[in-house]
Amino acid sequence: MFYVGIDIAKNTHWASIMSSDGQIVKEPFSFSNDNSGFQKFVSNLEPLDKTKILIGLESTAHYGENIISYLFNLDYKIGLINPIQTSNLRKSNIRKTKNDKVDTFIIIKALTLGNYSLITSRDINNLKLKGLCRSRRNLVTMRSKAKIQLVSYLDQIFPELAQFFKGNPHLNVSYQLLKEYSSPKQISSLHLTKLTNILHDNSHGRYGKQDAIRLRELAKSSVGIDNPSLSLQIKQAILQIELYTEQIAEVEALYKSILDEINSPILTIPGMSYNQAAVIVGYIGDINRFQHSCQLLAYAGLDPSVIQSGNFQARSTRMSKRSSGMLRYSLVYAAHNVVLNNKTFKEYYDLKRSQGKSHYCALGHVAHKLVRVIFKMLKDNIAFNLD
Repeated sequence: MFYVGIDIAKNTHWASIMSSDGQIVKEPFSFSNDNSGFQKFVSNLEPLDKTKILIGLESTAHYGENIISYLFNLDYKIGLINPIQTSNLRKSNIRKTKNDKVDTFIIIKALTLGNYSLITSRDINNLKLKGLCRSRRNLVTMRSKAKIQLVSYLDQIFPELAQFFKGNPHLNVSYQLLKEYSSPKQISSLHLTKLTNILHDNSHGRYGKQDAIRLRELAKSSVGIDNPSLSLQIKQAILQIELYTEQIAEVEALYKSILDEINSPILTIPGMSYNQAAVIVGYIGDINRFQHSCQLLAYAGLDPSVIQSGNFQARSTRMSKRSSGMLRYSLVYAAHNVVLNNKTFKEYYDLKRSQGKSHYCALGHVAHKLVRVIFKMLKDNIAFNLD
C-alpha cells in the first residue's frame, strides 16, 4: 500500500509518498494549483499501482476541492481528513514543527491510523452543495450589509419614510419608488396620480390614493438632508440589493436541482426547506462515514463538552461546537421548524421546557433528537415517519 499526503495551500501544494512499511518513496515535492501542477503530481504516481494508492488531504475550505475532483475523475482513492486529527498528531510530536513538508508526513500518519473518510461520487455532489451554500451565505451577508447601508442613507435624507412603511423600508413598493424618486423633494413634487399609481401597482393594491396623499405630506415636511449624493447612494444600494437577491435565487435554484437529483430523504422532514437541506446534506456528506449517531452529533458540534479533572466531573456543560457553524445552525433551525410541524417533536420540546430548560436549550435537545432521526433516515434511505 502506498500513502500519499498532500498539504493544501492556495497557490502551491506539497506532497510526499510513503509505503505501508514506512519507506519514503518520494520526498516532499511541490506542485502548483493548476493543470500543469496537477499533471506533475500525477506523474509521480504513475510508477505505482493505482489500486494500492491512497491519497490523503485535509478538509480545508475550498482550496482542496479542485484537486479532489481532478483525482476522483482519474479513479484515485482519496481520503479526507479532519484538521483536528492532524492538529492532534502535530501536537504529539516532541519538537514543535510546522511546515508544508512535515505536514505531508503528518497527513500520511493520519491515513495509516485510519483517520479519514473516503471520497465517493455522492461526496462530489456534496462538495458542490457546500460551495453553493457558502456562496449563498456570502451573498446574504453582502445583501444584509447593503440593506443596513440603505437604512442609514434613508435616516439622513428621509427619516419619516420608515414610519410610512411601518418600520420596513425593504419592500418592493419602497424600492421601486426610491429608484426613481429618492429624495423627499422629488416625492413631494410628484403629481398625486403618478404617486398613487406607483404605490398601487408595486404593492398589489395595498397602498392607494389616501396613502399617496399622506406620503406626499410627509415628504413636504421632512427634516431630512437635501443631499444629491445621498440620493445617488440610495439608488445604487437598492440596485445592489436587487442584484444580490437575483444571485441568491440563482444559487438556490441550482442546489435545488442537485437535491432533487440526489433525492435525499431529508427533504421529507416536516418543515425542512431546501436551504437547510442543502447545508445538512452538503456538510454531512456520506453517512457511512459514521458508525453511530453519536459520531454524527460530535461531527456537527452538538455533543456536550467533557470537563473532567481528577475526581471532578462537570455535570452540566455547553455543546462542543467543534464543527461547521453553518451545519450546526441549520440543524438547530431545522429543529425549530420540525417542532412547528410535527407532533412528536413538539411534545419533546414542551417536555424540555416543562423541565425548566430555556427555549434555546430545549431546541438543542430537539436538534439532538433530529440528528439521530436524520442518521437513521440516511443510513436506511427511508422517509420521515414519526407522525
